[in-house]
Order: sequence, then structure tokens, then C-alpha cells
Amino acid sequence: MDNNVNFDPMTGQPVNQQPVVDETVGVGEWMLTTLLCCIPIVNIVLMFVWSFSNNTKPSKKNWARAALIWVAIVLVLYIILIAVFGAAIASSLY
Repeated sequence: MDNNVNFDPMTGQPVNQQPVVDETVGVGEWMLTTLLCCIPIVNIVLMFVWSFSNNTKPSKKNWARAALIWVAIVLVLYIILIAVFGAAIASSLY
């Protein structure tokens, strides 16, 4: 008997299995993703959509989440850099 087949406990008959869905992201989809991420503002919006949508493939979802984390890190570093240099310039004026 095949161990991968589930049986209905009431009837003892094999239960239909869900079809296997291919969850890989193809080259064409990655090319389109890269192209869309080159467009300002659209890229950030799409990264949020891909990160939190239930219809996004897992690899693209993880990539979008990682990209958003990098955006947040860079944004924080820029703010710190601007604050430090802004304070230095302001203090040198007086």
C-alpha cells in the first residue's frame, strides 16, 4: 500500500490529492520584476504588494521582503548621515 495516499476514514476510499503547483519564478517573470523595480515609486509600491500578498510565489515574496529591509536600512543610514553632516555644517556656521 502506498503511504502517500490519504484515505477517507468513513468510506476507506482514497481521497483526491491536490494538484502540485509549481511555485518557482521563471526567468521571464524575474525579468519583468527587475524592469518594474527600475521605475521610481512603482518599485516600492510593488515590493509592498509582493511582500504581503497571498498570491505571490514564496521566492518572490521573500525577495521583496529582503529588498524592503534593505531599503529601510539604507533610509535609516541616510537620515543619520544627513543629521550628522547637517549638525556639523550648522555648527561651523556659528
